[in-house]
Amino acid sequence: MREILGRRRRLLSRRGEGGPELIGAALTYSAQWQWPVLPGVAADPQGRSRCGCPDPECTVPGAHPFDPGLLAATTDARMVRWWWGNRPTAPIILATGGRAPCAVSLPALPAARALAALDHRGMRLGPVVAAPTRWSILVRPYSMEQLGELLYAQDFVPGSLRFHGEGGYLALPPSETAQGGVRWERAPLPGSASPWVPGVEAVVDAVVEALTRTGVSAPEM
Repeated sequence: MREILGRRRRLLSRRGEGGPELIGAALTYSAQWQWPVLPGVAADPQGRSRCGCPDPECTVPGAHPFDPGLLAATTDARMVRWWWGNRPTAPIILATGGRAPCAVSLPALPAARALAALDHRGMRLGPVVAAPTRWSILVRPYSMEQLGELLYAQDFVPGSLRFHGEGGYLALPPSETAQGGVRWERAPLPGSASPWVPGVEAVVDAVVEALTRTGVSAPEM
């Protein structure tokens, strides 16, 4: 049993340099902005492209909760300091919905084109998280009923769109996952208050229109 627990800890934590940057960001998200966060599972130290979790077919390697589970996400600064004090290179996982923003994500290349189209039409966006394969536009919390009505009203919804709502999660900068680093494509404006984010209705309408106008309908990634 001791050997199994030791292996589990090694898989969950890649100790190394750079801890202060991660813990500083985690404290900003949790204590300052009141976004509940928790440490994610790291990449497998035996193979950086693989996840440290037990699932060999993991679809989000090194970028999801495992131990602790998502329900442990907190805004408590003491808990955040303890977590990243023990696991200084763990990815920062945001528990979306509730007190925290939700997100609309799409593959990176279509996302870049969609953002350019939205900029051209003058639409105001909040923070945008860029992972190696997908970008996520942060939006105000929404209910499943609200999202269902919104999608039903669309003539066409690209299959590449994903929605991170209540019970979902998202890796935040400056996390390092098995697929690479996570960064801000559109960084939050500096300040003490939680960053402004748009409503999901405006983002979905604009993104669907932008993807349709630019002829982008990328497959699910």
